[in-house]
Amino acid sequence: MRVSFLVDGFNLYHSLRTAQKDLNGQSTKWLNLKSLCQSYLYRFGKEAVLSDIYYFSALAKHRESVDAQVTQRHKLFIQCLKAEGIIVNLSRFKSKKSKCQYCKATDKRYEEKETDVKLALQLIEIFIQDTCDVAVLVTGDTDLSPALTTANRLFPDKDVYFAFPYKRKNKELNQLAPRSFSISKEQYVNHQFPDYYLLSNGQTVTKPAQW
Repeated sequence: MRVSFLVDGFNLYHSLRTAQKDLNGQSTKWLNLKSLCQSYLYRFGKEAVLSDIYYFSALAKHRESVDAQVTQRHKLFIQCLKAEGIIVNLSRFKSKKSKCQYCKATDKRYEEKETDVKLALQLIEIFIQDTCDVAVLVTGDTDLSPALTTANRLFPDKDVYFAFPYKRKNKELNQLAPRSFSISKEQYVNHQFPDYYLLSNGQTVTKPAQW
C-alpha cells in the first residue's frame, strides 16, 4: 500500500499558528512534515509505505515591509523539507485592489494564487502515473472537494483521505471522505525539526529565533 501526502502549506501554517497560541507559545512551526506523515502510515495497514510528500505554498514577499525576515524564515524551512526528500511546489501572491463600501477608500490586498489548482492537478497526476494507492490531502479547504469527487470517479480503485490540520476539520470534506482524520496540536510538537538541522553537504540550518 503506497501512500502519498499532498500538503496545503498555508492551510497548515494557519493551523500551526493556532496550535502555537493554544499551547501558550510552544513551538510548532518548525515542523518535520516527513516525520509527521510517517506517523500516520499505520492507518493504512501494516504494509503501508510512504511514496511521496508534496508541499504547496508561496513566499509572502509582500509581508517583508512589516516583517523583514518572513520569507527568509520560510526559505529555511523549505531547505529542511527538501533535505527530507519532500517535493516543494511554490506559487505566488497576486495583489488586488479593494474599496471600502463605507468610506470608499481603496486598499491593496494580496491573495495566494494557483496553490489549490496545483494540488488538485497533482492528485490526478499521481493517480494517472500510478505512483500511489492512497492520497492524503493535508488541508481543510473546501475548494478541493471537486478534485476529490473527480478522483473518486476516475480512479475507483484508489483512495483519498483528508488529514485535517488542527482546528481545520471540515464537515463537507469529511462527508466526502468519511475515513479522514484530524491532526492534534500535540502531534505538531512531537514532530519538530532539531533546532540545528544538518544538511547532507555539512551545512547547518538554524531554527529561526522567533517564528
